[in-house]
Amino acid sequence: MLTSQRKQLILERLKKHGQIIAKDLSAELALSEDTIRRDLRELAETGALQRVHGGALPASPATANFATRENLASQAKITLGRHAAKSIRHGQTILVDGGTTNTQLVRHLSPDLEITIITHSPSIAMELINHPKIEVILLGGKLFKHSIVSVGAATIEAISRIRADTFFMGITAIHTSQGLTTGDLEEAYVKRALMNSAAETIVLASGEKIGAASPYQIAPLGSISALITDSSLPKDLKNALSKAGVNVTVI
Repeated sequence: MLTSQRKQLILERLKKHGQIIAKDLSAELALSEDTIRRDLRELAETGALQRVHGGALPASPATANFATRENLASQAKITLGRHAAKSIRHGQTILVDGGTTNTQLVRHLSPDLEITIITHSPSIAMELINHPKIEVILLGGKLFKHSIVSVGAATIEAISRIRADTFFMGITAIHTSQGLTTGDLEEAYVKRALMNSAAETIVLASGEKIGAASPYQIAPLGSISALITDSSLPKDLKNALSKAGVNVTVI
């Protein structure tokens, strides 16, 4: 079998089964594990999959820059944002992560709502600039341009002084074994700090991010309070998430 044929087979198996186990595939194809691992490494370098110990998982589709993702805002993200906005109550202190889905959340907040929103995302803050009753606190730090959020020690220090009711997390990928993951190490640290500063963490994620993985873990699944996702989530993944202790709401 040619290298190109093996790689195509790997991608087809990954799409069908949601994972590749290098040892099993090497035995099936009568090839060395080194050969399979090399194929996986080369495919990972192109962004086609995410390597993990012993094999590979689907790569998260959320790799485009913010401007591209904003222009491609799907109806699912709008629906998730609108639903999450309805759960916020007067007087709460809310941490809002960056990301296109959370942009939809703040766009759908009632004009009568009186809350405090704390964010490390300049774009989220700008969305709220004309809201008449929401107090906005913008956390500083080094700008991570891909996601348009602040990261680094200064950001984490500021977050450590906050005690919020709810953190609405934007996410790159969610997997039952890998947990919550993202593509940047510093961003992972900041998201973890935001989780630690809130009484509950609610993850907003469209269905294509579930069952995928990115390089850096934020936290295990059991550390979140709830996941809000859309109807594209396959039933088997919903069941797997529920078994992992995640409160899943499908909109």
